[in-house]
Amino acid sequence: MNAPQAGIFALGTSSHAYLEFDRAGGHEGLELVEAIASLREPRTTMGGVNLVAGFRPELWRDVAPDDAPAELEDFKGDLIGSDGFVMPATQHDAVLWLSGSAYDVIFDVARQAIAELRGLAEVVEETSSWPYQHDRDLTGFVDGSENPSLIDAPELVLIPEGGPGAGGTILLLQKWAHDAAEWESLSVAKQEEVIGRTKPESVELEDKAPDSHVASTDQDEFGKIFRRNMPYGTVTDHGTMFVGFSSTQGPLVKMLESMAGLAGHARDALTLYTRPLTGAYYFVPSTDWLRRLSGPA
Repeated sequence: MNAPQAGIFALGTSSHAYLEFDRAGGHEGLELVEAIASLREPRTTMGGVNLVAGFRPELWRDVAPDDAPAELEDFKGDLIGSDGFVMPATQHDAVLWLSGSAYDVIFDVARQAIAELRGLAEVVEETSSWPYQHDRDLTGFVDGSENPSLIDAPELVLIPEGGPGAGGTILLLQKWAHDAAEWESLSVAKQEEVIGRTKPESVELEDKAPDSHVASTDQDEFGKIFRRNMPYGTVTDHGTMFVGFSSTQGPLVKMLESMAGLAGHARDALTLYTRPLTGAYYFVPSTDWLRRLSGPA
């Protein structure tokens, strides 16, 4: 049985860093995959750090065709809604997501990883994140109310045995910037109308609007995903890192299309107060495949 990367399900971590890389100097994809797969120690529990590694789908297909889900694609182009709303495509070659109990350890492990990849890959996007009021995002609402439990999540979001990619999962990574001033100018009742849930208890509204965020991302309609979202940024410039895992790409694609107002859906009202800055899909292989492709420690 192919084992997933443990950090996907490591809840309760208080510090996060997301490093996205592009290959440098004409190096082959295999060289980058081997180098990342060889970052062995942080991927266990050394220093209280979890490391999740993902790769651009088409790069992974070139390197490990036997482990590449057939329908998985890169985030190839901007997703443009019916009214011109844009979700940008910023696909990169690889991502490292580090999480742990303290940022000093995350900082040191991230620097070490960057140093070990120097010459092979360049960091093109870097974001640090942290939890806010236990389980809320910077809108003040609970984030991930529909998340499956840790008992159910692996069965729902890991690719099952018997096919390419078994034990792996598909990651959608987006950075969303908040217009805090506009959002905080709304009454709580208006905010609840936009989200589709009550703010204190996160109870879904029975009469939620079709353009509410809950309606636009209805997992009963599109399929279950596992979210590990985190706030990011500074006091004056902040937002949400969307970190969504799925066993197939379809639910993630359909949710984005719904939020953008495509396929007969109303544009998500929350997108009036937050906008995506990045967008990329990554395949997160099993630890078994990473071991196969790792070079010398």
